Amino acid sequence: MVIGVPKETYPGERRVAMIPALLPSLHKAGFEVWVEAGAGESAGFPDSEYQDGGAHLTPSRDEIFAQADIILQVRTAGSNPRFEEDLPRLRSGQILVGLMEPLWKAEVMPQLAQRGVTAFALELMPRISRAQSMDVLSSMATIVGYKAVLLAAVHLPRMFPLLMTAAGTIQPTRVFVIGAGVAGLQAIATARRLGAIVEGYDIRPAVKQEVESLGAKFVSLGLESEEAQEATGYARAFDEAFYRRQQQLLTSVIARNDVVITTAMVPGQRAPLLITREMVRTMRPGSILVDLAAEWGGNCELTRPGETITEYGVTIMGPVNLASTVPFHASQLYSRNLANFLHLLFKEGRLNLEDEITRSTLVTYEGEVVHARVKDKLQSLASKEGATGGDANAR
Repeated sequence: MVIGVPKETYPGERRVAMIPALLPSLHKAGFEVWVEAGAGESAGFPDSEYQDGGAHLTPSRDEIFAQADIILQVRTAGSNPRFEEDLPRLRSGQILVGLMEPLWKAEVMPQLAQRGVTAFALELMPRISRAQSMDVLSSMATIVGYKAVLLAAVHLPRMFPLLMTAAGTIQPTRVFVIGAGVAGLQAIATARRLGAIVEGYDIRPAVKQEVESLGAKFVSLGLESEEAQEATGYARAFDEAFYRRQQQLLTSVIARNDVVITTAMVPGQRAPLLITREMVRTMRPGSILVDLAAEWGGNCELTRPGETITEYGVTIMGPVNLASTVPFHASQLYSRNLANFLHLLFKEGRLNLEDEITRSTLVTYEGEVVHARVKDKLQSLASKEGATGGDANAR
């Protein structure tokens, strides 16, 4: 089997889907690897390292797709607005693996089916113990949580740690992290390492111990529920009345902190609105709000994806594709996840579609969209479009 690693085309994307260090293990498993020239340069992996690892290098993107049985990408299909350029290059029976946003941009998935592509969307990785080594969302969330704190530290007109100086005592910065998933926990850990006083909140009461184990205080609003997490391990959405009550209770907590980092997302849906304009108004001038859900609508009413703005003296940051700003280690983690997935996918030398992990991530196969949740999303989009007579797929 031939693996193809093309250059990423998503605007500003610096990661690469496979790093040179993992090529020997792929060769040992029977894979041949073709890499588009320059694919790893932005992440710090020059062509010479791929050549030393035994990869075939070519400057031709068309040749990569023509030679490969398996295409590995970071952002592909629905997660890349420039994917239409690669769509004609795909052929029937070819395997595509990467981040695809199949629930957010479900309308793109039938295009893959029509090409006869066998597509695996890594966002659909089940949250089970066996899949942890393949969970790219968790790997990238680790990068994102870390980088979010650094962004806040750079823009905050204060220092994070408590300092005793001859000129007086500098009080530590107060940081509040909403959402204690992988990104939130990494943000808590990073802020604590920088010396901040940290509070964390999550609707799932089970994470209280994890928050406290990192040296942060767990904020309880009395709304915590075991039902906040689906059987798949991902977050569950609630109704508007719940979020309004949550906003009321969060207001006083937000007002007493210098930095607020939000991480709340629900797969396939707009991110829940947790912070309103009026809540931002209560924050001290000079405060920072980093909205890690910006790409999916934002947790703050004022967030603008990809922009940094100031309202009421508060700096509101809406970073997108934040993992790409740490491309070396992000590519390292992502590649390891992919390599582990490939070893499972081709267990004993044949395509393994019986395993729970491969079944959960399989979106299109033999000309059809086969993933139940993606099919449900497509039906919902079709119903909305039929009811409105317009485009139900716009973000």
